[in-house]
Parts: sequence; structure tokens; C-alpha cells
Amino acid sequence: MDGFTIPVGDVAEKAINWVIDNMAAFFDLLRTIFIEMYDGVYYLLGTPHFAVIIGVVAVIALLARGWQFMLGSVIGLVLIVGMDQWDNAMVSLALVLVATFWALVISLPLGIWAARSTTFSNIVRPFLDFLQTMPAFVYLIPALMLFRVGVAPGIVATIAFALAPGVRFTELGIRSVDKEVVEAGQAFGSSPARILRQIQLPLALPTIMAGVNQVIMLSLSMVVIAGMVGAGGLGGDVILSLGRLDTALGVEAGLGVVILAMILDRLTNAFGRQSGLFSWFAKRRKSAAAAKEQELAA
Repeated sequence: MDGFTIPVGDVAEKAINWVIDNMAAFFDLLRTIFIEMYDGVYYLLGTPHFAVIIGVVAVIALLARGWQFMLGSVIGLVLIVGMDQWDNAMVSLALVLVATFWALVISLPLGIWAARSTTFSNIVRPFLDFLQTMPAFVYLIPALMLFRVGVAPGIVATIAFALAPGVRFTELGIRSVDKEVVEAGQAFGSSPARILRQIQLPLALPTIMAGVNQVIMLSLSMVVIAGMVGAGGLGGDVILSLGRLDTALGVEAGLGVVILAMILDRLTNAFGRQSGLFSWFAKRRKSAAAAKEQELAA
């Protein structure tokens, strides 16, 4: 109808302004936490010589998936060094790791809760749909207003954008566990917490790790957008290349993001499939659990 509007945007703006006026101290504390965590992770990644970091990644890649993955990881990281994007890559990796950590801290408990309560699952599902379908740029507006220019709004926007898959895949993995196995645990008198810890989570691990993989990939996809609010790194160079129409810089920064994404993707997939070193850890864990059960039975 002519002249009829629903002021949804005005309501949202007033809500954000109220939060800024009344909860500024809380968001300043969050900003400090995010920045300190980012600085700590970047110190670990950016302080050693690049050869040390490449060597560590090579060892992890070899143990996780074999020499082919190790060789590919080393070649990719050496290419980043050769393009003079190493420091930017470590900035972006630090941002992704911090954002992924907080996204998982929030999403894994929510996914477990949703798997154990259909009511909560029905309540949280529309919020997850909202987070996944909202254009990523929109997250930057309140994040920038609440956390100011810098790394913090980039981390917050990345957490919001990458949160949903962690919840969905965790819920899916736990709900997919065979009910007969869970009922067997209940029949032996196991508590719900023990069933979750020793039955549901181990059996749901491949699906949960698929969710972790998606969280990391979405976090990396936000690196470029986070560069718009001063987060720097590879995303900052991509934004700079857009302003200058600098194809060379854009390709180099974009290729750096792709290399990081491929390495992290293969690592999380290896953990989900429990291959290589992760398979050894899984076998050790199962052997320890079996020995403990035999001891209790005796």
C-alpha cells in the first residue's frame, strides 16, 4: 500500500544504538579479549622464521596424510613466501584460528543441546537459517559499530558467518548415532554424560569434523570481507587490489587464501577420517578405554 512501511531497519538501528549506549563496557572487554588472543596467535605464527613454520606444517602433514600431502603443503607455503605474502598469510591464519575457536566454542555445545532436545532444535533452527542466509557484508555494520575498526570486528563478523555449520553438523552427527548402541549403554547403567562422551561423540566424530571443516572454510571466505574493516592480511591486499585495479596483487593474495584453505581442509578431513597420526591416537584411545573396562569388570 502507498505510504505504508514497516520500520524494521529503524528498529534494528535503535536496538544497536541502545546496546552501544548501555553495554559499551562489555563489548570493550570482548574487543580486548579478541585482540589479545589474535596477538598471541599471530606472535606464535609470525615471530619464528618462515622455515620453522613450514617445517612444523610439513611434519604435521606427513603424519596426518603422508608424503604427498607434505610435499604439496611445503610447495604451497614456499609459493606464499615467494609471492611476499607470508606475513599477510600469517595475519589471516591467526584471524581464522581465533574466529574458528570461538565459533566452535559456541556451536558445539549448541549442537549437542539441539541433538538432545527437539524443542531447542526447533527454536535454534530459524536463527541458524538467518545466520547462513544473511549477506556477509551486513555483519560488518553492527560489528564495526560495537568493536570499532581493526581485527575485532573482522573476528566477530567471521564468527557469526561461520557459526551455523558447526551447530548443524554436531546435531546431525549425534542424532545419527545408532539408537541401539545408546540403549546398550543405558542398559549397563551409564550416565547420559558418559554416553555422550564415550559413545555418541566418538561415533559422531566424522560428521562433527565435517562441520569443523565447514566452519574453517567459511572463516577463510570471510578473510577478504574482514579486510574491509581494517583486519589486514590477505583480505586487506585483495581490497587494496580492487581499489587500484591491481591484478597481480589480487591474484597473489587470492592464491594465498586458496593455499591456506587447501591445507586446512585436508588436515580437518584427515582428522575426521582418523587417518595417519590421528588414526594412531584413535587406536590408543580405544585401547585405553578397553583396558579400563576390563579392569572395572575384574
